[in-house]
Amino acid sequence: MAISPDVPTSREFHLTLPGSDDTLLVRHWPGAGDPVLYVHGATFPSALSVGYRFGGWSWADDLNAGGFDVWGFDFIGFGGSSRPRQMSMPASGIAPLGRATEAAIQVGAVVDHIRKQRAGAPVHIVAHSWGTMAAGFFAGHHPDAVGRLVLFGPIVRREREGLPLPDSIGAWSEVTIADQLKRFVEDVPQSHPPVLIEPELAEWGPAYLASEAGATGRTPPAVRIPNGPQADIIAAMSGQFPYNPRRVVAPTLIVRGEWDNLCLDADAAWLTHALGATRKADVVVPKATHLMHLEHGRDGLFAAATDWLSGSAS
Repeated sequence: MAISPDVPTSREFHLTLPGSDDTLLVRHWPGAGDPVLYVHGATFPSALSVGYRFGGWSWADDLNAGGFDVWGFDFIGFGGSSRPRQMSMPASGIAPLGRATEAAIQVGAVVDHIRKQRAGAPVHIVAHSWGTMAAGFFAGHHPDAVGRLVLFGPIVRREREGLPLPDSIGAWSEVTIADQLKRFVEDVPQSHPPVLIEPELAEWGPAYLASEAGATGRTPPAVRIPNGPQADIIAAMSGQFPYNPRRVVAPTLIVRGEWDNLCLDADAAWLTHALGATRKADVVVPKATHLMHLEHGRDGLFAAATDWLSGSAS
């Protein structure tokens, strides 16, 4: 995969969580401007999202080119971060690992590290999907630590019945490339051409398997991930939301794809009304889904996020 010229080189390091042996893999694309932290979603880590380069260009590169000091990390159980010992045990009978309230502590550890490097400056946060719940919980409890907030394809509260109990789904699950591809394309109208930049995940798929050492040894090859995010999504869809949006006072942008079935117009309206922020906006990117950072529509996502974080949109 060719890399565009003059893109910044990221550095990686491990950050130990206070009072724990757990470590987070942190990625940093240095820049002179405001710090921005990317918070990934439920099934793939930062290297496969904000750091993944299509045509030699990633979202982190784009933010960096916009003048920002860009950071990302992998939650416990994902990518280069440590994995709970329960992930090597049978999944059944163990509560889902990595719920949003635990994940918010990890967000806080990275934000604390960034602020120490940046003389206490507030950190802008860009979060995707389930990651918006961890980011929302953190932002609501630490308003002074957060500058601006971008919620990309946020999970919201619904009132569905008949869903499984969140704690009943087990500690972890395994996700194949085929599982990801099915999920990535299911919201695109059947008559429309593919919107994924890699319609068959030709390079992204193998890179996803490479994010966990044991993935290629399974039949079929699959990445083992914590089930806490899925449990949080089930709970939210059943009316049990993990944070109080009224506590979130940072200027907040909701950005979503036209075809994002996890964040419909009614969902965005609910969250916009519920947020405590006085400055908030809702941007819809045409012909895009919940995974638009992997799609041709990503330019619209990138532009909306950069405009909001720079203060040029309101």
